[in-house]
Formats: sequence, structure tokens, C-alpha cells
Amino acid sequence: MTAWAAGILALLVALPLAARKGFRDRLATHWGAFGQPDGSLPLWAAVLLPAAVWIVLVTGAVFWRAARRWRAAVLVSCGVLLAGEQISIVRANLHHADWRDADSVTVGAVVTVVAASVAAFAVMLASRRPTAPASPAQGPRMDIPAGERRVWLARTTNPWLTLLAAATGLVALTALLAGTGGDPTKPMWLLIVPFAAASMGVLVSSSVRVRISEPGLDVAFGPLGWPVRRWAAADIEWARAENRTPAQVGGWGYRLSGLGTTVMLRSGECLVIRSKGKDFAVSVDDAERAAALLNSLSAPHTDRP
Repeated sequence: MTAWAAGILALLVALPLAARKGFRDRLATHWGAFGQPDGSLPLWAAVLLPAAVWIVLVTGAVFWRAARRWRAAVLVSCGVLLAGEQISIVRANLHHADWRDADSVTVGAVVTVVAASVAAFAVMLASRRPTAPASPAQGPRMDIPAGERRVWLARTTNPWLTLLAAATGLVALTALLAGTGGDPTKPMWLLIVPFAAASMGVLVSSSVRVRISEPGLDVAFGPLGWPVRRWAAADIEWARAENRTPAQVGGWGYRLSGLGTTVMLRSGECLVIRSKGKDFAVSVDDAERAAALLNSLSAPHTDRP
């Protein structure tokens, strides 16, 4: 999960919990055709349901390869939709002792739907920028004497993502300690689980370790070096160094855009590869040398007639 996805998750959970003093433990969550509340959920369900929907959406976007073209648009629009819905529900329930007295959410619902549609349209337009075609001959190569083996290693860390992971983890730990010393019936796990998941997700995308050797390319994520993405040298069509910025790829962390997949940990030099028609980039120093070694290792395969 990227920092942006983690932020949406934290917002969905924190909004109703932070405003809890303004209403009782049951919230109006459904409104009739005339703007009158006609359905409700307990506070824990109003917190958990949108958070669970968001986690499912993000998980599906990451692992469902068939939907890669639409990932950014779906996640951005759904994130705006869920956050706007949560804001509207909380605002309508504030300062009402009974959920039946909640205000109308008509205006908020219309604004949220329009904002989500505009966000999806804007992301789709931005994602239509095609990736420049490149042949396997493009990119530098390194002369490797016969019988010699070479290995290239690099590590990149984003301190801001690490700090965000620590902050969300601290919230989860504080909630755990508060629940341990307080009323055991309080649903503190509704605060612990989302923030702990957000902390782990951001931590995993806050650093990378890159290794290039004869078998190919390995990119290990997080301080523990897990999970790991691997590309065999035979599957790499080309590699090159390229300067990229967060604005080009849509932010920090693990990003999906019209440029393919980018692990954006700092602005500037990135190692970019193409494998099986798909592009992957990662922020590393000395990317030119890394690309040259990869092109040389993959040359015996890509140069075959």
C-alpha cells in the first residue's frame, strides 16, 4: 500500500472516531428519497465497513493484473468517494443525540460524486500518455571479460515514508495500550488494525534493496527485505537510466501510472527496465552502471535471432 492509500485508510477510520463525542454510538448511514435518515449502523460498523472496502480495493488493484490500466483511476475515484461519504456521514450526525435527527447528506453526496468523477477523468487523461517505444539495443552496455562475474548492489530509503510508518504504528500501539488498561469491551481493535496495517504497508514501500547478478534483477522491499520482486536476465528486454519525479508518476512509494510501475523514493535517477512488454522503475543511485550491467547480462538472450 502506498502512502496515499494509507492516508485514505487512516482518514476513513479517524474521522468518525475523532468526532465520537459529537454523537452517540449509532450513526445514521442511510437516507430516504426526501433526505430523511431511514437507516443506521453502530459506530464500530461505520468505521470498519468503509475501511474494509478500501483495503479490498487496494489489494485487488495490486494483485489483479488484468485491471492494471484502470488501477489509478479506480483507486483515486473510490478514495475520493469513500472519504467524501465518510465526511458527509460524520457531518450529518454531529451534535445529534439520536441518529433519526441527523441532517441531510444530499449536498455532500452530490459534491462527492462529482469530485470522484472529475478525479477519475483527470487520472485517466494523465495515464493516457504512452510510454516511448524502445528496442533492446537501447541503453548502455558493460564489457565483462570472459570468466568474470559482476554483482551490483544499491539501497534507497525515503525518511519521510519511514516517519509516516512510525507515526501510524505509534497510533496503533497507543490504542493497544489504551485498550489494555481500559474497558476491555471497547472496540479498540477497530483503531489498532487499520493503523497497524497502514504502518506495515508504508514501511514496506519506504525502502528498497536492489541486486543485479547473473540470474537477473532482485528488488527487495522494506527493512526486512521482503517481499521481493525478481526478473530473470533472459526476460529483460532492455534497461536504462532515467530521471523521474513524483509528479510524473503520481507521488511517492509504489506507484502505477502511464510510465508503468515506479518505486519512487526520491526524485531523480531511476533504473528502468522493460520485461515482457511492461516497464518497471526504481529510485537508485548509479543507475547508469546498473543498466549497463543488466543489458550485458541479458545480451546473450536478446541478441538471439
